[in-house]
Amino acid sequence: MHAGLRSASDLFTGSRQACLSPSETNSPSTMKASRFFISTLKEAPADAEVASHRLMLRAGMIKKLGTGIYTYMPMGLRVIQKVEAIVREEMERAGAVELAMPVVQPAEPWEESGRFQAYGPELLRIKDRHDRSFVIQPTSEEVVTDIARQELRSYKQLPVNFYQVQTKFRDERRPRFGLMRGREFIMKDAYSFDRDLDAAKESYRIMADAYRKIFDRFGLRYRAVAADSGAIGGDVSQEFQVIAATGEDAIVYCENSDYAANMEKAEALAPFGSPKATQPMAKTPTPGKSTCEQVADFLDVPLRTTVKSLVLSTDRMDEAGNPAGSQVWLLLLRGDHDMNEIKVAKVPGLDAGFRFATLPEIEAHFGCKPGYLGPIGLKQPVKLVVDREVAVMSDWICGANEPDFHMTGVNWERDLPKPDLVADLRNVVAGDSSPDGKGVLAIERGIEVGHVFVLGTKYSKPMNASFLDEAGKPRFFEMGCYGIGITRLPAAAIEQNHDERGIIWPDAIAPFTVVLCPIGADRSPEVKMAAESLYAQMIESGIDVMLDDRGERPGAMFADWELIGVPHRITIGDRSLKEGQVEYQHRRDAASTRVAVGEVLRLIGDKLSA
Repeated sequence: MHAGLRSASDLFTGSRQACLSPSETNSPSTMKASRFFISTLKEAPADAEVASHRLMLRAGMIKKLGTGIYTYMPMGLRVIQKVEAIVREEMERAGAVELAMPVVQPAEPWEESGRFQAYGPELLRIKDRHDRSFVIQPTSEEVVTDIARQELRSYKQLPVNFYQVQTKFRDERRPRFGLMRGREFIMKDAYSFDRDLDAAKESYRIMADAYRKIFDRFGLRYRAVAADSGAIGGDVSQEFQVIAATGEDAIVYCENSDYAANMEKAEALAPFGSPKATQPMAKTPTPGKSTCEQVADFLDVPLRTTVKSLVLSTDRMDEAGNPAGSQVWLLLLRGDHDMNEIKVAKVPGLDAGFRFATLPEIEAHFGCKPGYLGPIGLKQPVKLVVDREVAVMSDWICGANEPDFHMTGVNWERDLPKPDLVADLRNVVAGDSSPDGKGVLAIERGIEVGHVFVLGTKYSKPMNASFLDEAGKPRFFEMGCYGIGITRLPAAAIEQNHDERGIIWPDAIAPFTVVLCPIGADRSPEVKMAAESLYAQMIESGIDVMLDDRGERPGAMFADWELIGVPHRITIGDRSLKEGQVEYQHRRDAASTRVAVGEVLRLIGDKLSA
């Protein structure tokens, strides 16, 4: 034993309680590995496709029950509970009031809003024994609007923001990636009610600020981006995206400004200048070349000089609501650009719904099968909509409406009239001008973990949810909607923070912040006593600590905690203890460093406060 020390407990400063046995203290015994449930795997199941899915299964955080349905095991549940706690704290600081709405909801409110049918197959519809229709909630706008119309009578009661942390279900067509896109999940959803649109936008601002505080506390790299409202509806919308290479969403941003949007929302500006013809139009043989890429290679020209033809159709109805034929639309985009369906769905005439044209419709209007289609020499007229970029192109190449031929040197006005409509139809690409005029756009991948909306009267109006204003007149509530994917967020955190050994949790949401790893405690009373003493002190100091008292070999013990991803590890061994030291290692560190045992609590405190 080190000279001058009577026992290992003398290495640690603190109150008498720090040196008591576990049975004498108030520290929870479940924070010891022998009493907790730890179940790690060397290999992940073959169907685990992304890092978060593989590592959550291997670390024993989730267990698959069915397709897209998981049990949250004790280790994973601790992470989820920490996420929930942070969300609740910031929501309540922002003035939101918690309630809990039913998971199973009657169909009637959904029928009032129009979403019972419009939501689509992701809404799980069921019937009870009396043949009454219900839904398993994917979100709760209808139910909370019903609460508001019953409980909020006067402008004096506004604003109100109700929120819940509740299980949701969406019948995903293709559940995948574990908790990233499961069918059952936990979400925090909040709903604000205001007297007018200005007040609703202020509630939106408060919630957007609260979200920034929440995601800052999680310790994740994220972006808040302008977004399309999708199935929820509304006019003003932002997504919160955790940056990760495996993210499903493309995030568009400008490095020189605050501009950020998702790919659906990002605007592609019209280029400057006007087209100038330098070539005659010619019908050019392109045998067997049916795609823009093949044509560009065959003609040895840049792909950006080609134009692709996309044929859509809208169905017409007569006054009695019966089918009355269809309208065919031709959309033109530059050959190296991709159509943005969200933007196309906002084009006047296409905003009521469109589909891709059938082969008979295409042949009737173009006289040709797909692959060689273009706007010149049509058999029947179509509605022509061109992307902003195509509207200012010159000497471009398109299909000739004849197999094995394309038209080259095509120019507006000289060779065909101006289109019916010019619109932003495409996805932006890196290097496009930023819409705010402050530079060019860059693109990175992200995982959506939060979304805020201004809904307006989308739900209050059809559900007749109103209050009395100052003049005693009824007015519809102006609403907002705010969601955070509670169970998706840990998966997103792992996608951003992992290595070949396992997960690397940020401090705020780690299942345990610190793990104590005594080496040979079954053989060394001094090691065991020192570990127990330090464990008790950490508990007393409010540190979220796990003591691994399982008696595992060092290699197996370290491998478990590296896989699980606890950020701070203290190793207590007989040799270092005799020198008055223990070993500290952060999960990101390549090697451990020795620390005087009397400095351990201060070191951990400094690490956590940083």
